[in-house]
Amino acid sequence: MKAVKLIIVLGLIISTQLFANEKIEVEDGHYGEAFWDGNTFVQKCVDSSKLEDNIISAFVDGEWQEFELTDFPEMFMTWNVKERIGTLEGIIKGEMPNLEGPHNAIVATHGYRREDSRFEVNNAIKGCGFLPKRGKIKEINQMLAYTDTLHFLKKLEILTGMYEKADSLFDLNKQISLELYANPERGTQTFLNQMTDPTSVMVFMAIPTFKLKTIAYLLHPENPELTDYEKDVVEYINRIHSYFHGEFSQEFIAVIYNVVEVYNSSPGNKNGRGTLLVP
Repeated sequence: MKAVKLIIVLGLIISTQLFANEKIEVEDGHYGEAFWDGNTFVQKCVDSSKLEDNIISAFVDGEWQEFELTDFPEMFMTWNVKERIGTLEGIIKGEMPNLEGPHNAIVATHGYRREDSRFEVNNAIKGCGFLPKRGKIKEINQMLAYTDTLHFLKKLEILTGMYEKADSLFDLNKQISLELYANPERGTQTFLNQMTDPTSVMVFMAIPTFKLKTIAYLLHPENPELTDYEKDVVEYINRIHSYFHGEFSQEFIAVIYNVVEVYNSSPGNKNGRGTLLVP
């Protein structure tokens, strides 16, 4: 009888472990065609229903988990804003912008083995920036649309003014980017990984430098289920991209990097070398 009970208990433990490690079914070895429904998709490994409360749920390490977003520490904001304003002022003076700094993040992801590789891990450089607060985003979208035909130098002055008011304009626990190249026939490695496991780590080639551990949330412009806020996000990220780089013939996939942890990764600094800053 004791042996039977032991077998039942062990069976329950094994079943629980299997259930805890259950993954969203993803068929590796292709280019992600199964993620698409026609020309659009829904990222099924992320639940953003509590995002307004700074909570995001994601399927990570075989189970659904809740992650609380954290605001950027002052030293990150000081560095980021100063570098961005300095770059814009340099362009106005006719200087070529540097590749290093807060705009170009090196994004590490994992989760999907694409057909042309034996590995799931990936690194890619992504242009990134800040996302306006919910209460500001419609107003800023309207302003960008109204001023889009101004001279390029005037637009740079407007962008500089936005960064000068960063604390009041922007949502300080998010970074944003675009997925420019993924499509139903061929997903980029970053896209495929984030559709499988949304954990994404961002670092910057700079000193000081920082590491952001995030949950990436992808929004396709043609998804009919987008909320009003998500539509505003897609519009903003595409519009701010075109505001600087020029008009494009399509809207691209928007990516929100929801910040969970921030580290100081600066070398030669006892308070750096991968030291957790927040939370």
